[in-house]
Amino acid sequence: MATRPGRDLTQGPIARTLLLFALPTLGSSILQSLNGSINAIWVGQFLGEAALAATANANLVMFLMFSAVFGFGMAATILIGQRIGAHDVDGARRVIGTTIGMFAVAASLVALAGWLWAPSLLHLLATPPEVFGLALAYLRIIFLGLPPSMIVVLITMGLRGSGDSLTPLWFMILSAVIDVILNPVLILGLGPAPQLGIRGSAAATLIANIVGLLALVAYIYRRDLPLRLRGREIGYLLPDLRLLKTIVFKGVPMGLQMLVVSVSALAMIGLVNREGAAVTAAYGAANQLWTYIQMPAMALGAAVSAMAAQNIGANRWDRVSQVTRAGIGMNVLMTGSAVLLLLAIDRHALSLFLGNDGHAMAIARHMNLIVSWGFILFGITSVLSAVVRANGAVMVPLLILVIAFFPVRLGLAACFQPRIGADAIWWSYNAGSLTTLVLTIAYFRFGGWRALRMMPPTDPIEAEEMVISSTDPAGRAQPNG
Repeated sequence: MATRPGRDLTQGPIARTLLLFALPTLGSSILQSLNGSINAIWVGQFLGEAALAATANANLVMFLMFSAVFGFGMAATILIGQRIGAHDVDGARRVIGTTIGMFAVAASLVALAGWLWAPSLLHLLATPPEVFGLALAYLRIIFLGLPPSMIVVLITMGLRGSGDSLTPLWFMILSAVIDVILNPVLILGLGPAPQLGIRGSAAATLIANIVGLLALVAYIYRRDLPLRLRGREIGYLLPDLRLLKTIVFKGVPMGLQMLVVSVSALAMIGLVNREGAAVTAAYGAANQLWTYIQMPAMALGAAVSAMAAQNIGANRWDRVSQVTRAGIGMNVLMTGSAVLLLLAIDRHALSLFLGNDGHAMAIARHMNLIVSWGFILFGITSVLSAVVRANGAVMVPLLILVIAFFPVRLGLAACFQPRIGADAIWWSYNAGSLTTLVLTIAYFRFGGWRALRMMPPTDPIEAEEMVISSTDPAGRAQPNG
């Protein structure tokens, strides 16, 4: 039965469809950040700074884990979007089945290894001795929650690829509410609950993820959503090696993009630390605000990727161009508005993190004035990258990111910091953003990413092989994107 998702992204007005699809994704991102912030408040208030530092060390490990999942999840999202756009629901189910089957096994093995090797990981991160025990207790429970957490992420991304961004939001709300409520209950042992301390915070997240996963799966089957597996389709959970090859081939470069961002951020912090404690404090506070400024661009990028993938699957290239233009326009409007709002209220927003520290406040406002405008360029880049990624082009965007982040951003910052001080760091952000935009525009206009071709939807496996072989117009297996 050709079940259709709640929102067909190949039909209807472009701008309205894109906006309505992007807003739940934006809401999910904001909610996830708020959930993490509230939990950090619980830990800091009830258990102190050492416990908060312990969770920060453990969360760094988990961030690297989810960076890898992000790449494979995006690959699955794109393939699902193309299948749904081509009205090949069975092909979409094959993709989600292979992806979940692979990660159910992989995440379980990683969880077991993480439990056993958590002490070594924390030593590798040079975790301070005074927080080591707390970090170990927290990290081991978080590792137990890795399988359900990863599967939730994959299902959520798959649903968005099928055209449904609202269902993930509802179950994100459910998990976040459970997590926020259970944190103080399990940390302090309120009512009949045991007093678990920092283990309680990790246990709250574990319970919230499990409940969220079970509720999400039940809802998918109750509503008979396109990605549900029944009868013989349950066999799709046994990973198909040819599908798996495509997901890995496309997913690794996208996961590496997250790694590039993380490594660059760590290197940038090293440069910031040379400027003294006040600059480091100001940078940390500004980063909190920058996270929220980037959210509209990231949500619209995810929406553009799913919408473009469906239209590519439907061979509606005229709509792909319209999606690109609409995405750029919305990003300029939304990100530009966020930047203007930040600059208007930056003193009040920064005071939440910096208190009455006038020196750090002045530094943070100065860096905001320089850096924040670059996020508009980031928003445009995110749309263009999302479109080329929706057709399977992933290598060139990775190379562009490496060039912009390392020789440009970090290179300029390190070169000019001895001459003009911290301003070299702030201006290097804009130089990196401008470089990324210029190179991405050049690839979008003149690159070979459009040469990818979709096979007829009657043979899903053969179509996946075509995604790899047709990256060159002559049919040679030479990925150009």
